[in-house]
Amino acid sequence: MRRLPLDHPGEAVHSSPGALLWWLAKGQWRTLAGGMAFGIVWMSCQAVMPAVIGRAIDRGVAAKDGSALVTYAAVMLAIGLLQAFTGIMRHRFAVTNWLTTAYRTVQLVTRQAVHLGGTLPRKVSTGEVAAIGGTDLAHLGNVMDVSARFAGAVVAFLLVAVILLTASVPLGLLVLIGVPLLMALITPLLRPLNRRTAHQRHLMGDLANTASDIVSGLRVLRGIGGEQVFHERYRRESQRTRFAGVQVARLQSVLDALQVFLPGVFVVAVVWLGARYAVQGRITPGDLVAFYGYSAFLLIPLRTATEYANKLIRGRVAAARVCRVLALEPDHDDPADPAALPPAGAVLADARSGLVVRPGRLTVLVADQPDEAAALADRLGLSAPEVDDEVTLGGTPLSRLRRADVRSRIVVSDTGSALFSGRLGDVLAAPGADPTAALRTAATEDILEALPDRLDTVVAERGRTFSGGQRQRLVLARALARDPEVLVLVEPTSAVDAHTEATIAARLRDHRAGRTTVVVSSSPLLLDGADEVAFLQDGRVVATGTHGELLDRVPAYRTVVTRESDDSEVVA
Repeated sequence: MRRLPLDHPGEAVHSSPGALLWWLAKGQWRTLAGGMAFGIVWMSCQAVMPAVIGRAIDRGVAAKDGSALVTYAAVMLAIGLLQAFTGIMRHRFAVTNWLTTAYRTVQLVTRQAVHLGGTLPRKVSTGEVAAIGGTDLAHLGNVMDVSARFAGAVVAFLLVAVILLTASVPLGLLVLIGVPLLMALITPLLRPLNRRTAHQRHLMGDLANTASDIVSGLRVLRGIGGEQVFHERYRRESQRTRFAGVQVARLQSVLDALQVFLPGVFVVAVVWLGARYAVQGRITPGDLVAFYGYSAFLLIPLRTATEYANKLIRGRVAAARVCRVLALEPDHDDPADPAALPPAGAVLADARSGLVVRPGRLTVLVADQPDEAAALADRLGLSAPEVDDEVTLGGTPLSRLRRADVRSRIVVSDTGSALFSGRLGDVLAAPGADPTAALRTAATEDILEALPDRLDTVVAERGRTFSGGQRQRLVLARALARDPEVLVLVEPTSAVDAHTEATIAARLRDHRAGRTTVVVSSSPLLLDGADEVAFLQDGRVVATGTHGELLDRVPAYRTVVTRESDDSEVVA
């Protein structure tokens, strides 16, 4: 048995769903082989049991041989014990295979999400990624789980066919021909089931995305009275998803019915033919009992085979979703020949806007159009969708550096940042790091006091148990705890009250002393503590200076900051 999660999930082959499933299988071939081996022995024990019972009837009961009866009873006990042991081991391996596939898929998707960074939400909906963790993992794991039983079913079927052929050629041929024929009758249902399952999976992803949007924006919806609108939207989408599920269930119910009906007809045929042979004296009473046992047993391999086909279909649909996520490419790839990382204390500059961020200073960006300042913040952290050679660190374009190096030096925390679930202390800081100073700077004392377990409190998904202002302060604390060389904060206090904002503004300067900090905000409290303020109009820096200087000489800046109405032109 292996330890989970894996140290390294490997490099997935995701050119097609089948290729991904095969790659997952090869990655755990030892436990798959072990599960199949135990599955074969487990089902073979069931397959030979009717033959042993038939021999016990003929040579023990019919012949009135007590010693033979005891011998065959001991053989049946041994087979039963072996079946019990191999059944337990098969199940253990099946669970291991299921968990290994699930963990490896989670690790692959998580690694890909980290690799994509800001590209992921631009190309894949939140609901789509959530659905992979919610349903697709189970379907992928089920394929590996059922594989051991399927291997046992195939071997057991062949074993029974050989036994029947030795006893009666017509009965053996009936099994060898009849079982594949039954499978052929069920096969036409598999393709439409695959299509309907894929459609339902797509709708489930969309529904999960809608639910995520509603939950994350519930406070805003209540504020503008939009709850009913989104309620109706969710109701319509859920009904479409329900209808798609009903369509899948209808076809699935036919498949399940055929799994019972067709093997039942087959059992009747085998028993009828065996009874005729027994009456004619062509087979012994023990053989007849054995044939009946085989007929009943053959239901298990048949159902296992159809179950395997069913789960393989669902697994391929799930694998297709995972492949789509793994095939995504980040907006910025590492250069083939990356440049050397500039030394610490290098100047960060953006030629497009004319912004120059001097090291070790607190710089605040103010823009007449807030979206332009936010877009500039993304460019400074190499998070913008387009490749930008105009942002440089120490004169070296960020696009010429490895993304991991840029992210280690420059951290961007914007308004879309969310809290992960887990222990609060682990969410805020890396293991072994102390977030105390960062929490104080972010003015989170009241939040911690309200939590019974303080930093040991478990954070719910996306931090939904916290208010908007509390989440914003915790996100700020997380960014500060990283303590990067360059920290870019986008509207870090937009959801807090004036008193809390003043506290954060007063503490932020001291906390980041000697390191470079860029803040996108038009808050006078933050502006008043800045070393330098850069004012952007139409995406260009048109004025720099202290907050007081810009208020005196730049009317347009004063209009943005004080929310006054002023049509004056900028005075450079």
